[in-house]
Amino acid sequence: MKQPKVSVIVTCYNYANYLEGCLASILNQTYRDFELVIVNDGSTDNTDEVISRFLANDKVRYINQKNTGQAIATNNGIAAAAGELIAFLDADDLWEPTKLEKQVRLFNRDSIGVVYSRIRFMDAEGRPLDMQLEGKYYTPRSGRVTDALLFENFIPYSSTLVRKECFDKFGMFNPEYKNGLDWDLWLRISREYEFDFVDEYLLIYRIGHPGQLTSNVERSVRCADLIFDRFLEENPGIVPDSVVRKAMAYSYCRRGNQFRKIDRKRSNGFFLSALAKNPAEIGAYVGLVKNFLNV
Repeated sequence: MKQPKVSVIVTCYNYANYLEGCLASILNQTYRDFELVIVNDGSTDNTDEVISRFLANDKVRYINQKNTGQAIATNNGIAAAAGELIAFLDADDLWEPTKLEKQVRLFNRDSIGVVYSRIRFMDAEGRPLDMQLEGKYYTPRSGRVTDALLFENFIPYSSTLVRKECFDKFGMFNPEYKNGLDWDLWLRISREYEFDFVDEYLLIYRIGHPGQLTSNVERSVRCADLIFDRFLEENPGIVPDSVVRKAMAYSYCRRGNQFRKIDRKRSNGFFLSALAKNPAEIGAYVGLVKNFLNV
């Protein structure tokens, strides 16, 4: 693909305080063949006023709709997109200026469906934070990534650039899921396409501010189970059973750690479930010992 058009989708709901910086970081991209599709998902703050400052730019298209939630709002943006490649940016986050330019280069083979990048963090005021995604399964990977994705969603949503035909083949975001929307989509795309990444910090992700979607642990668990089970049911044999067992053990172990301060009994139950799936899951033994010692 040479100089493909990129459609950047920004959905926003009551993030007017951060939206101007977000949109500016898109419009200042060094790669110039793009359109910006803004979907105002029924905001009740001054989001509309902020967006109005950008409407004179011929790269900007604006959809103002009643509140539907992130999945449907994003899907509406994709449906309206004219680009061959689709990018996403949450309204409170930022891109580095060379983000699109460096990612477009990697769509040099038809087998590449998604290109992503590393992520760095900032606080509510935009100050850099010295933190990283922790865990071996967050290591960026390229090629066929289905096996690795079963363990962890290591692909930052707002860092991605996606071939539009992927949505034609595998559908868009599923509004049934309140958590893990992107994980579900990456799994579906991974059935047929390779993934690649730019080994640079091209996404700046804001944390710790009011209004940010906070993770509801119970809801997160339910959605993760549903996504995991459905994917394997719809794609029998796509990964070896040994990988499935190890992925399930890893997931149970993570939940054991999540529930340690919430419900110690359930925490122990998750660690034991992890060992039932994979007796070599060292983290489960560590978790049980910590629960026993109350540390």
